Amino acid sequence: MPTAAKQDYYETLGVPRKATQKEIRAVYRKLARKYHPDLNPGDKSSEEKFKQVQEAYDVLSDAKKRQMYDQFGFEPSGGSATPPEGTQPGVHFDFGGFDFGSGAGAGGGASFRDLFSQVFRGGGGAGARAEVDREPGTDLEYQVDIGFWEAMRGTVRKLTVARLETCSTCHGTGSIGQPQVCSVCGGTGQVTQTSGKMRFNLTCTRCGGTGRIPTICRVCGGEGRVRRADTLDVRIPAGVATGSRVRVPGRGNAGTAGAPPGDLYIITDVQPHPYFDRRGDDLYTVVPITVTEASLGAKIEVPTLDGRALLRVPPGTNSGQKLRLRDKGVPNVRSAGKRGDLYVELQVVVPKPVDERVRNMLRELAKLDTEDPRRDLFTRATG
Repeated sequence: MPTAAKQDYYETLGVPRKATQKEIRAVYRKLARKYHPDLNPGDKSSEEKFKQVQEAYDVLSDAKKRQMYDQFGFEPSGGSATPPEGTQPGVHFDFGGFDFGSGAGAGGGASFRDLFSQVFRGGGGAGARAEVDREPGTDLEYQVDIGFWEAMRGTVRKLTVARLETCSTCHGTGSIGQPQVCSVCGGTGQVTQTSGKMRFNLTCTRCGGTGRIPTICRVCGGEGRVRRADTLDVRIPAGVATGSRVRVPGRGNAGTAGAPPGDLYIITDVQPHPYFDRRGDDLYTVVPITVTEASLGAKIEVPTLDGRALLRVPPGTNSGQKLRLRDKGVPNVRSAGKRGDLYVELQVVVPKPVDERVRNMLRELAKLDTEDPRRDLFTRATG
């Protein structure tokens, strides 16, 4: 009797043939939870769909099985399979760990496709997959807006983050209570399949060879994790900048089946300051000075992160000249006690001739200062 057409495993899971193992696993877990018999009691169509999904995943999740499936696939419905190239009639060849003859299926009506399908169903079934795969938790990112002074001095923020936590009902296992004896294999973990005169003991696809069927946790749907809001205090160190990542270990998504959790990363967005311009760990600012301070030199006060500081202006300072104050910049977020520098750009403010007395003084100054600041301008400009 012709056998029924076999659905393509990739079509069963709804993934492309070039899908990665991670993509296949993610789709499988979603479909397995959707069609699991424990979550769809009495629904025969869901149970059949679950078996198809399980069979497809058992093959595509195994590198060797997937390679063989991609190479040989299944023959058209009702046909007989063609052995691998180079195999002579009557000669046995190894496929998937079983030794078959090239005419093995001729006597009993079972095709090579059927044997391929039954062999590949072994190695993990519904019972085995009912427990959540052990996978580390994923990391989370959370952006926080902070003020300039909070970034300079450090701060503590209370945050509420939605994350996956271990299910308190099943403690992350995905199942509850005592597992039941598998009704398909009677607890043996194996079933017998026949093909003509040949008999095969195969792993039970219902329990995955364990002989027991766990009861799916209805709180987490077998995932082993539930999404909850987690409130925590996060210490943001001094010196963070826009785009800095502050790591909070173990506060990402919980792992499955007892696997370690991921981390939480706080991404900071620091507000700018109207007076200080930050460049790395250094700060830049502009301070106005008078003509006499620039000409004669002076000691002036300038603002810093630590308050006021004295800055010595050397005689003959030009407008735009930068002076450095060491260790008055931003704290280094990675090296405690280390800081950047503060660069002060001096801007000479020219007095306005508000009355005749001031104008006369400026005229006297012009007579005394005969140096032409533009003397070499055109020479330098024209080469």
